[in-house]
Amino acid sequence: MKTRDVVLVTVLGCGSIAVLLAVAVYLYIRRRRRKREDDEDGTSCAIRADQSSSDGGREKSLSKLNGFLSLKTPLISTKTLGAQLETTSISSPQAKSPASSSAGAAAGASTAAGERTPTAHNKQLQNVKGQDHPPHPSMAFLQNRSISLVDMYIDNSEPSENVGQIHFSLEYDFQNTTLILKIIQGKELPAKDLSGTSDPYVRVTLLPDKKHRLETKIKRRTLNPRWNETFYFEGFPIQKLQSRVLHLHVFDYDRFSRDDSIGEVFLPLCQVDLSEKPSFWKALKPPAKDKCGELLTSLCYHPSNSVLTLTLLKARNLKAKDINGKSDPYVKVWLQFGDKRIEKRKTAVFKCTLNPVFNDSFSFNVPWEKIRECSLDVQVMDFDNIGRNELIGRILLAGKNGSGATETKHWQDMITKPRQTIVQWHRLKPE
Repeated sequence: MKTRDVVLVTVLGCGSIAVLLAVAVYLYIRRRRRKREDDEDGTSCAIRADQSSSDGGREKSLSKLNGFLSLKTPLISTKTLGAQLETTSISSPQAKSPASSSAGAAAGASTAAGERTPTAHNKQLQNVKGQDHPPHPSMAFLQNRSISLVDMYIDNSEPSENVGQIHFSLEYDFQNTTLILKIIQGKELPAKDLSGTSDPYVRVTLLPDKKHRLETKIKRRTLNPRWNETFYFEGFPIQKLQSRVLHLHVFDYDRFSRDDSIGEVFLPLCQVDLSEKPSFWKALKPPAKDKCGELLTSLCYHPSNSVLTLTLLKARNLKAKDINGKSDPYVKVWLQFGDKRIEKRKTAVFKCTLNPVFNDSFSFNVPWEKIRECSLDVQVMDFDNIGRNELIGRILLAGKNGSGATETKHWQDMITKPRQTIVQWHRLKPE
């Protein structure tokens, strides 16, 4: 073979190797880029809020909350109940780099958002509502979903004491996928200072993200504050908002000690029709004083076969009973007629947790003529290998003389709506 032929073959061989190498590098880069895009697929939230100077001064520094706040915390999912959930009102009991805007800036921002693309906005509204008036997507989500994080904040109970009200409104910019929250005012807040007044401000969180919080200005020496501040949650498609819970927590500012909690409101956004630009007056609920935790239960009664079914779904914020700051919770249930105990059931023990997911159902045979006379004594216990098991908290579900107004109402709703599953959060009592 001539030298020229050898050189030609060598060049062709090297060229083929280079082409293969280039193809391999391209495929590798493309795979990495696709993986990165998948990892970043979760919607981020860019929150902008401008704050005018505080009218009394504030000792705590302002922090700028620009950029994207990741809200990728997974939901807590449990098995579907199978029956349609029965839920009504939305507020529930539970809580400083302040960021806010002045009333004038808030009005200007709202006007600007409304004037961006009104035609596109109207089309988005039509798409959401659909033709022939099908259910709003947020309502459909509520009807078809299984128990998730949102159910942890659905509570029909009335506040145990009057700690005031808060007025706020919600709006959704469909064109820019932005949730707009305006905190307007508070009313009849309790006095936390010796002067007979308070220095209230509002902390805003869009759960399940608990790390990134916004706050309004402090209003000095007033029990009826007017904030008139607007907050923007950007980059939220309407489907993503259905798994979020708006948490408004009102505090009294103290310069030399920890700020006092006044009251709070939880609003699951899946139960709000954002296309209607709703405005709310919500009664604030005081934080739990006993701190035993809460229990999510459901009741269902079938008169045809006289079966009473209690489902223990989950508990949250249980009181720690062990040295490690945890508990080993399980639930013990007694069926009672008057003061006489008839039948006992127990769930499995869940180790080292304050937020167990039980997903356990118990059925009892109770004739219709005796359904108003019986009750269910539900006790959340802490299991101990050595020594006696300790009571964490308990509730009494009964049509008469329940352990609280919420427990009595839950039982009465079960009777008035036979064959329907009624879901309700209950605050555990210490004893």
